[in-house]
Amino acid sequence: MSFSYYGELCTEVYDLTKRVGHSFGGEIEYYRNRLHALGGTFLEAMAGSGRVLIPLLESGLRIDGVDSSPEMLASCRKRCDERGLQANLYEASLQELALPDLYDAIIIPGGSFLLIEKRDESIAVLKRLFEHLKPGGRLLLDLFLPETFDIDKGKVSTSTYQLTNGDTITMEGKLVETNLFEQYQVSYLKYEKWRAGKLLQTELQRFALRWYGIEEFKLVLESVGFTDIVLSADFEYGKPPTKASSAFVYEAVKR
Repeated sequence: MSFSYYGELCTEVYDLTKRVGHSFGGEIEYYRNRLHALGGTFLEAMAGSGRVLIPLLESGLRIDGVDSSPEMLASCRKRCDERGLQANLYEASLQELALPDLYDAIIIPGGSFLLIEKRDESIAVLKRLFEHLKPGGRLLLDLFLPETFDIDKGKVSTSTYQLTNGDTITMEGKLVETNLFEQYQVSYLKYEKWRAGKLLQTELQRFALRWYGIEEFKLVLESVGFTDIVLSADFEYGKPPTKASSAFVYEAVKR
């Protein structure tokens, strides 16, 4: 079975459902305010099609973007061009990241870090991000805990999306694995594009989600070399977490 990773159809659905500037629980405002307070040059890792990157650029921040999906980056470039914005956008795997610049801060919004399926890969990514920070630079990212743990293998969900040109994209998600001990879940997503009852295109995606305990991830960051870690809840800087349903925002420093 051949899988795509945030391919063309997935990008179309993403752009339709996660519009530029759509902020989940105040995340964009949080990152914008923190970066303005820090000053300097920045990088958004796993930038996707620019939902967060573009409003940060529009606020006057100097920020680059990197993503492994060429389809997502093509959408991001198009959206930047439409708004007269300029940014360095790089296509690269975070595990092998080798950009020409160092940054004062790197951000990963939207819980995207949880999409790195394997634990050793996530550690490798954190090490590469650490190397791309200036001394005193900061890593800012947010995580969440799954609200429920589906353990019914084969459980199927379906969604339908109407595009502006009249085409329709259907998405079928099938849960194939949940491992509570190893803290990950895998689903297969099938996208199909239809026009006037005719199937135009099909795309398969492996969608994995790995989660971390609150204190566990702090220890992970420390193992990489980060210090002065501040954990905030629900995009309020310094607010201590009190419930599992919160978004957990980490800010860590490279000394």
